[in-house]
Amino acid sequence: MNSITIQPAVSVKGEITVPGDKSISHRSIMLGAIAHGVTTVRGFLRGEDNMSTMHAFRAMGVDIADDGATIQITGRGLHGLKEPGDVLDCGNSGTTIRLITGLLSGQSFFSVVTGDQYLRKRPMKRVVEPLSRMGARISGRNGGTLAPLAIHGGGLKGINYQSPVSSAQIKSSIMLAGLYAEGETIVTEPSLSRDHSERMFRYFGASLDVLSNGVSVRGGVELTGREVSVPGDISSAAFFIVAALIAPHSELLIRNVGVNPSRTGVIDILQAMGGDITLVDPRELSGEPVADILVRSSRLKGIEISGSVVPRAIDEFPAICVAAARAEGVTTIRDARELRVKETDRITAMAVNLRQLGICVTETEDGMDISGSEQLLGGVVDSCGDHRIAMSMSVAALVAASAITVSDIGCVATSFPTFFPLLAEVATK
Repeated sequence: MNSITIQPAVSVKGEITVPGDKSISHRSIMLGAIAHGVTTVRGFLRGEDNMSTMHAFRAMGVDIADDGATIQITGRGLHGLKEPGDVLDCGNSGTTIRLITGLLSGQSFFSVVTGDQYLRKRPMKRVVEPLSRMGARISGRNGGTLAPLAIHGGGLKGINYQSPVSSAQIKSSIMLAGLYAEGETIVTEPSLSRDHSERMFRYFGASLDVLSNGVSVRGGVELTGREVSVPGDISSAAFFIVAALIAPHSELLIRNVGVNPSRTGVIDILQAMGGDITLVDPRELSGEPVADILVRSSRLKGIEISGSVVPRAIDEFPAICVAAARAEGVTTIRDARELRVKETDRITAMAVNLRQLGICVTETEDGMDISGSEQLLGGVVDSCGDHRIAMSMSVAALVAASAITVSDIGCVATSFPTFFPLLAEVATK
């Protein structure tokens, strides 16, 4: 299915659950594979990105059983992975390729990682440079800055790395290499990115200290398999949160969503815009905070979004842009240059698509200014092969003057295979 046409909705109502957290699902496979004993994962997201991670570790000799309800990983310990017999294909998953490059840098064998046409355009220097400083030998296209990457691992030494950008992928890649490095590996960031890796490292028994602006990992400590329950992904919930906020007469309850403070920037932003969002029954699950999220229709207003909240909401900005398109006044987004190196340049992609719907958008180097409107036009928009662009524009269609056709929607399967049926379920026509 290459495109979908979505009609305007009267309201968004109901009670739903969203698929398991993509970030936690990736990490459960990776840490379970290099731990001793069995790791059992419930709520695993079976999107294409996470399946790319699973296939890669199976190719390195890890026994991973999937009965449809749970994932069972028989860990091989820190040094038990086998040299893969072929290139490891990471599909469209930036998390897979960047994190696995860090882990492979600690192995004593040779490996090659690649991905699809979109992933091969994404910058890899951001992980190759620090991993090379630790002692890994990594080569690739364009001077080692683009995949495919060839990795000769082993013999790593800990470093103190100051990341120029706040990125959980960079931080986690170096942390995984740090498990194999001699001594201590320290990663600091301009502002703290999501901390799923820190929480899961500690849960599996790694020697780790959280610093005021980063994390420290000591190498050589064996991990132990655990039971992991994956909460719903707040990045997936964000599309439905925005849908319920902007569609009139709406009330939606989203159950069992991860509300890790390093990921709830989207809630903070939307509440600052006037969104009626309530966290119900907060609790903890496998070391991660969880709650149900109650959302009601709201009259949103434009605000300035910048600074430390940006990395806490970096994946949710396409959805936030749709909320801004319906808000009163101008929403100013700054300090979000990282959006230009996602699955596509999300600043340009969202600006172009929102203009197609009659919204005034001005791009800047690190963000955009969006002038909200009471009415969005119908028409045709392009996902640019980016799952979050496709889902955001589908949400925009619910409040457009007429139907919107979203092209190239196959990418949605990378993170949210059931998105379109679930959207149809809650959108009252």
